[in-house]
Amino acid sequence: MKPAFFDCSVPQSAWRRLAWIGSLCLALALGGCASLLPRGAAQTSKPWSNFGQAHAAYQRIQPFLTTTAQLRQVGIDPLTTPNITILNYADIVRRLLPPSGNDIAIDPGIRDCIQAQTACHGYEIDQRHIDRRRVGNFWLDFLDFRRETVTTGWRFNMLLLVVDDRVVYKLWGGQPEIFQVETTRNPLGPLQGFGQSVLGRY
Repeated sequence: MKPAFFDCSVPQSAWRRLAWIGSLCLALALGGCASLLPRGAAQTSKPWSNFGQAHAAYQRIQPFLTTTAQLRQVGIDPLTTPNITILNYADIVRRLLPPSGNDIAIDPGIRDCIQAQTACHGYEIDQRHIDRRRVGNFWLDFLDFRRETVTTGWRFNMLLLVVDDRVVYKLWGGQPEIFQVETTRNPLGPLQGFGQSVLGRY
């Protein structure tokens, strides 16, 4: 009979416990790999952090009443606020004046701007926040079998016409909610473009 201290057998329950711990560690390791997927952002959303704030600032602007000093109070200052394009008289005519011969009613603010000529200028404001991130299985993405990119964010555009430091016309547009999913599948993974690269040499 062998002494007890020579018995190196391990109970099956211990093996099952070790296997369970190993599986858990592997799952955590693979799950953590998702954080390694690329992510990018394009942000020009100052001074507003979301679409609602930008639209609320627009609603506070009243044509023929709001002054440029009041615009600065809501964060619209072409000299300090990023992503504001100053339009001159020629830019405004090209964008807003209908072709000659069209009997289209012109907004009073646009008419006043055209009559003021060089005394009128415009502010074109383009604010957006776009976030792009890759999701899904890290190894499928890393080996180029399957890549899934999710794009989220918002866009807000505003056009203001100013005559003698007073807003005479306003217009807005944009996308309150952006959500796009782009999926690319390559059945051969990293070998998908190998044939084309080889044939391209001949």
